[in-house]
Amino acid sequence: MTTTSSAPDTPAPTAAAPRRYVITGGPSSGKEEVFEALHERGVPASVGEIAREVYRRHRERLGRHLLVGDRTAYSREVLAGFVDEYRAHTGGHYFYNRGIPDGYGWDRFFGISPYTELEEAARTYRYDAVFVLDPLDDFTSADDLVWAKEREIPRVHELIVQGYYDTGYRPTFVAADDAPARVDFILNNLPTRFA
Repeated sequence: MTTTSSAPDTPAPTAAAPRRYVITGGPSSGKEEVFEALHERGVPASVGEIAREVYRRHRERLGRHLLVGDRTAYSREVLAGFVDEYRAHTGGHYFYNRGIPDGYGWDRFFGISPYTELEEAARTYRYDAVFVLDPLDDFTSADDLVWAKEREIPRVHELIVQGYYDTGYRPTFVAADDAPARVDFILNNLPTRFA
């Protein structure tokens, strides 16, 4: 179900005012296609997904997939990437492919308790809005980087969403649809006008 809200009639932010928006969701939610659609429209947004890039580096270094004992170091490196991306954006609108509170969901899924750096980052680096993509009907990713099996997708999605609620956000849910329609919905539901 899509939660709708009308965008308030507020002035567009100045070029100096950063506006940060997260687009997130569990595996097989269609984030990659949504970000491709944002880029096609010239909307400033993440290129790639930090967690996947960190995973690739770990896998190349270790010569294998991550094991349980590797996950804490992986989580901390992903957090550092999220913080670096947040700090790099200094003006205008920007859409992030996942955000810091995603760490709560993935860490819970992997049995890791929240740690001080994650909690501090979630308090310090705040986003203006969070959009959660509802899962698509099928699990079509051939990408071996996705750790969740098809039967685990709903649980991962729930944990990610809970991470945002736990850190004080009220996400807007974006129904399963084609990427251009989802982007239209997101842009029409920003808390500040997109210019």
